[in-house]
Amino acid sequence: MSATDDIDDSAAPLIEHLAELRTRLIHSVIAFILGMVICFTVWNPIFNFLTHPLCSALAERGQSDCGLILIKLQEGFFVAISISLLGGLVLGFPYISYQLWRFVAPGLYKNEKGAFLPFLISSPVMFFLGAAFAFYVVTPLAFDFFLGFQQAGTLVSEGGIEGGGIAAIAFQGSAQEYLNLTIKFIVAFGLCFQLPVLLTLMGKAGLVSSEGLGNVRKYAMVGILILAAVVTPPDIITQLILFVVVYGLYEVSILLVRRVERKREAKLRAEGYYDDEDPLMAEFEDEEDK
Repeated sequence: MSATDDIDDSAAPLIEHLAELRTRLIHSVIAFILGMVICFTVWNPIFNFLTHPLCSALAERGQSDCGLILIKLQEGFFVAISISLLGGLVLGFPYISYQLWRFVAPGLYKNEKGAFLPFLISSPVMFFLGAAFAFYVVTPLAFDFFLGFQQAGTLVSEGGIEGGGIAAIAFQGSAQEYLNLTIKFIVAFGLCFQLPVLLTLMGKAGLVSSEGLGNVRKYAMVGILILAAVVTPPDIITQLILFVVVYGLYEVSILLVRRVERKREAKLRAEGYYDDEDPLMAEFEDEEDK
């Protein structure tokens, strides 16, 4: 067999993998587009649902008008497109995850499949938990804080002539700006809730340890504070909530990684590969033997 034949034989599996990857990507894109089309047809109810925290905050302040304005002529269309993109990703994500699993699973051993599959399932669950926390807890508090800067106007009349007074500050929000802010909250908290999944998976792969995560705890606190300042609006309440939640998830991640390490240690001990002997004592005994 010639060297050219060897090259052709080695290239065949790669071509097959690329062909399968292309098929999986095409299926994923089709699922995303179908989800996007479905959400585009019902974008009004979705938008009404997303504006519920704002309308509730306004109602608590005695403001019955919950209208948002379109600053640009094409803004309404892009609002519908933004909702469709987000909805298409949400609806298509289970099928996209399934395609990812079908592509990766044949190359994994049985124990690797058992280790990877729970993380594939828990990742969207944690994302939806973070998104729900942002929508039902964080956004009402944030919108109530922002709306607190409104003020009622007054008009002073002097001698029958209307003169100076206090200018009113009323909320007249842009639909696109409101949607961008709400989506930013949802995506930011959804991604932050992936922290336990990511760190536990890294601990499973041996990339991080519970002791190492504990030693860099103070640096993690600074990083989380910076993250809270970047991904949330400049109000201390929202930033504090994000910091407390993410730092709590960091501590949970340390416990989960420690649990993974204990399971790995117990498995190695049962198989006879784990040495309980203290390395320092073993080194001392070696010196005594010499």
